[in-house]
Amino acid sequence: MIIKKYIIAIDQGTNSSRAALIDKKGKIVSIVQKKCTSMYPKKNWVEQNPFELLSSVMECISEILENKKIQTQEIISIGITNQRETVVAWDKETGIPIYNAIGWQDKRGTAICNKLKRKKLDSYIHKKTGLIIDAYFSASKIQWILENVPEAKEKIRQNKLLVGTIDSWILWNLTEHKVHATDISNASRTMLYSFQHLDWDDDLLEIFKIPRKILPKIEASDAHFGYFKANDIEIPITSILGDQQAALFGQMCFEKGNLKNTYGTGCFLLMNIGEKITYSNNGLLTTVAWKIKGKTTYALEGNVFVAGSAIEWLISNLKLVENVVELEKEITSTKESSAVFIPSFSGLGAPFWNMKVNGAMFNLNFNTTKEDIIKATLESIAYRTKDIIEVMEADTKQLISEINVDGGVSKSNYLLQFQSNILNKLINRGSNVESTILGTAYLSGISSGIWTINSLKNIKNKKTVFSPKISTQKREKLTEKWTKAVNNLIQFKK
Repeated sequence: MIIKKYIIAIDQGTNSSRAALIDKKGKIVSIVQKKCTSMYPKKNWVEQNPFELLSSVMECISEILENKKIQTQEIISIGITNQRETVVAWDKETGIPIYNAIGWQDKRGTAICNKLKRKKLDSYIHKKTGLIIDAYFSASKIQWILENVPEAKEKIRQNKLLVGTIDSWILWNLTEHKVHATDISNASRTMLYSFQHLDWDDDLLEIFKIPRKILPKIEASDAHFGYFKANDIEIPITSILGDQQAALFGQMCFEKGNLKNTYGTGCFLLMNIGEKITYSNNGLLTTVAWKIKGKTTYALEGNVFVAGSAIEWLISNLKLVENVVELEKEITSTKESSAVFIPSFSGLGAPFWNMKVNGAMFNLNFNTTKEDIIKATLESIAYRTKDIIEVMEADTKQLISEINVDGGVSKSNYLLQFQSNILNKLINRGSNVESTILGTAYLSGISSGIWTINSLKNIKNKKTVFSPKISTQKREKLTEKWTKAVNNLIQFKK
């Protein structure tokens, strides 16, 4: 008899797709990664090829299963996590998308959102969804597709069109076109899901002119989503979580007040606020963290749209360094630079929500060096996190003393030390920063009955702790420099 030993976790992200094999001890046995590309056909448009995203996932799964040391029969279940807000529309008969995936950073829905703001629908939509009216979320992207892609209306009339976030697209294909579903954490990021109905909201669907029939069924995060067939063996898919909710779960932020910050393509800070909905008065989002065993947990979220993508900009566009490792080596001086970089390539997210601004660099002079620009870019990520932490403390009336961090950019010691300095808080980085993959794997294992939340707490993740090393006076001086630059940028764009 073959004993089931492993869970496969799929992470479909913006820049890559990954699959990992996790054992019953909660440890990553192997991980496979395939790069994904983005396209920028117009200013502020971001697209990806849905088939490239899908094929990268399938290739990752295949490589995991081709490992000669394991057998398909040993796989317990599959968990999925995904880049959120990105949408795909496809023909349910042919399986062919009618347009490229519109990425979460895409701003083409701004005109649609501005129209809703002019109608004074801000507070109405915020109350229903916990979100701020913005092109970041899926609703305006879907509306744009329905109004601008010639095939869309005819396929709706023929009852052939399906639309969903990336998890839905991946799930539909993994289940051989049998299951069109999403989980509640992803649904809550569309601006079409309401807390009142715990489902797609008819009023919101009417506002965005989106027919309910094209949308996926909303399931709990630990639902049985169907089967993936590999080598004639059906493997159950038992968890789906949006990537940031998965990272919150992977960091074991199971208790109210626990929080994490993920330094990925963007920077996302989430706090578990328990089973009661709390609305932000300061530009943060209220979102569903997960629904497990019939209970829904909520989170407060602050978003920095550009974090790791700013590092990629240094590497690919400015050619200042060749990779992230080299970037850290370039920082050899302890002298403070006057340069301030604001990474608002996709607008300023929480708490400003100003989509008019673009990226900007302040205080350059003849003494500005490559190292200064690298430092300013890393420091900008820490400053933007500070913007969010301050309003999160105000909303929750809770003083935050430490933050758990993960994501690729969290490997930068310079960034995390500066983060600790500017916040005057402890920053905890686990030895394993793959919280997103682990989060959906843990949930899949809970759903499959091999773990409980309590048993997961026994899994150890050795931490490196960064503590503050600057004076209050220095911290205030740095904060003043940042605040002045942001205010100048916003004023300039009025």
